[in-house]
Amino acid sequence: MSESDRITALEKKLENVSTELEMLKDVNAVRTLHFKYGYFMDKCLFGEIIDLFSEDCEIYFLGALFRGKAGARRLYGGASGLNGPADGMMFEHFLGQDIVDIDADRKTARGRFRCFMLGGVHESKSDAPPSIPDEFFEGGVYENTFVREDGVWKIKIFNYNVVWQARFKDGWAHTKPGTLMVTPYQETFPDNPRGPDEIITTTPKLWPQNYIVPFHYPHPVTNKPIG
Repeated sequence: MSESDRITALEKKLENVSTELEMLKDVNAVRTLHFKYGYFMDKCLFGEIIDLFSEDCEIYFLGALFRGKAGARRLYGGASGLNGPADGMMFEHFLGQDIVDIDADRKTARGRFRCFMLGGVHESKSDAPPSIPDEFFEGGVYENTFVREDGVWKIKIFNYNVVWQARFKDGWAHTKPGTLMVTPYQETFPDNPRGPDEIITTTPKLWPQNYIVPFHYPHPVTNKPIG
């Protein structure tokens, strides 16, 4: 191999390493973005959460679809009566088991995360929203799409799937089939000023029924789609 060929090969190797490094930085930025969402949700920092979404975002939550920043503001803009930390209220999100894949153009990414939440209302809290149980567990799966907007990673498609819920005192073995602790949306915006743009009629099954939230990635060995 000539000196020129060796230099060309080295330059190509350095280019590949640089690309891999940038992709890894993107993976870390996306997973960190979603973890920060969880910390903001813990303390009901809704203004900070709204800023995490892209302008053309879609938010799928509790059988409903909220479109764009306007939809995000309706969902997170104090619909529960909360905005910021409140004594006697707990919403501890534990997010993990994250799998993040960056598209080749590094403009879009997809991420799957697991959520385990402990929530509830202290007995001293007399003015809590009536829809929030005093003590409950929740498990769910996110299948989100992220986009690089003005050089910053943001959430474009927020797709949270509640898999199971249970009251602490009863446990998941005694959960009534197909029930949610929070009442699903019944009316869309503008009939409901805080409502979604669309009600989704085909919602996933809830515990004790079981289903697979479709994976954004194929099987790593067979390359077949899952779910």
